[in-house]
Amino acid sequence: MVSALPRNIQLKLQQTLSQWPHWHCTPELTRVPNVVRVLTPGISNFSVLVESGQHFVVRIDGLDPASNGLNRQTEWRALQAAHSAGLAPQPRYFNPELGSLVCDYLAPEAAYNADMTQVGQLLRAIHQLPARHHRLNLVERILQYEKRLERNSRPLNADLRKSGDQVSGILSEINHQPCTPVLCHNDLLQANRLYSAGRLWAIDWEYCAMGSPWYDLAVIANGDLLSKADTDALMTAYLGRAPDARERGLLNQYSCIYGYLELLWYLALDKPVLTAEAIEEKSAALMTKLSQGSS
Repeated sequence: MVSALPRNIQLKLQQTLSQWPHWHCTPELTRVPNVVRVLTPGISNFSVLVESGQHFVVRIDGLDPASNGLNRQTEWRALQAAHSAGLAPQPRYFNPELGSLVCDYLAPEAAYNADMTQVGQLLRAIHQLPARHHRLNLVERILQYEKRLERNSRPLNADLRKSGDQVSGILSEINHQPCTPVLCHNDLLQANRLYSAGRLWAIDWEYCAMGSPWYDLAVIANGDLLSKADTDALMTAYLGRAPDARERGLLNQYSCIYGYLELLWYLALDKPVLTAEAIEEKSAALMTKLSQGSS
C-alpha cells in the first residue's frame, strides 16, 4: 500500500499526518489519521485516503509545481472560495514546503451518468468565484514546454512544428480581442468532476488561474472527447442559451490551443505515459482540427 510509494513521498506523507493538530477541522481531530489506501499514484501527484473520525484526501506533490506553471497559494485560496460556494470539498491543511494539501473526501456515487447540462452550470458557477492574482498565460505556458523539450534534446517533429506555428497565429489573433478574464479551473475533465451526495463537485484545482472561459470549455469538450451534441449541451448550459457563430469559433480556436498544449505536456514528461502511436493519433487529430478551422 503506502510502501509502494516512493520513499520521499512516504516521508512527506508521514510529516503531513504528524501535523494533524493543525488541520482546520471542526470539531478538532483527536488522533493522528490512519492511512486507508493509496487513491492515485498520479503522473505529477500522489493522493492517499486517510481516516480520523472522517475521511480525508492527502495530496503530495510528485513534481515541482512551478515546472508546470502552478501556483499553490492560488489553489488554496480558490479552494476555500469554491467550498464556500458549494462547488468543491473543504480544504483542511496546506503546507507548500512539504508539497501537501488535505481536503475532505467525498464518496462518489457510482450510478451517476455525466450530464453536460450540470457540467456547464458547474463551470459557470466556478467562473463567478472571486478573482485571483495568478493568471494563465497560454503563450508563456507553450513556450515553457517547448523550451523544456529543447533542453532535453527532444525537438518537435515537422508536423508538430507546423501545428505550433498555426497555434501561435491563433493566439496572436485571440490576444488582440477583448476578453474579461475569470477564475478558471483549467482541468475540469471527467476525472476531476465528482458526483457525491446528490450534487456535482469540482476537484483537483491545481491548474486554476485567471483566464478565458473559452479555454475552460475547450478543455472539457476536447479532453473528454465530447460529441457535437454533448458540446452543444455544454455550451448551452454554460451560456444559458444556444451559442452563436462567433462563440463556436472561439471554442474551436481554444480547442486547437488546448490540443497543442496537451501534446506538449505529454511529450515533456520525464517518463512517457502515452505510446508513440497515441501521440501520433493526438497529433493527427490536432492537424485535422487546425485544417478545419482554417478552411
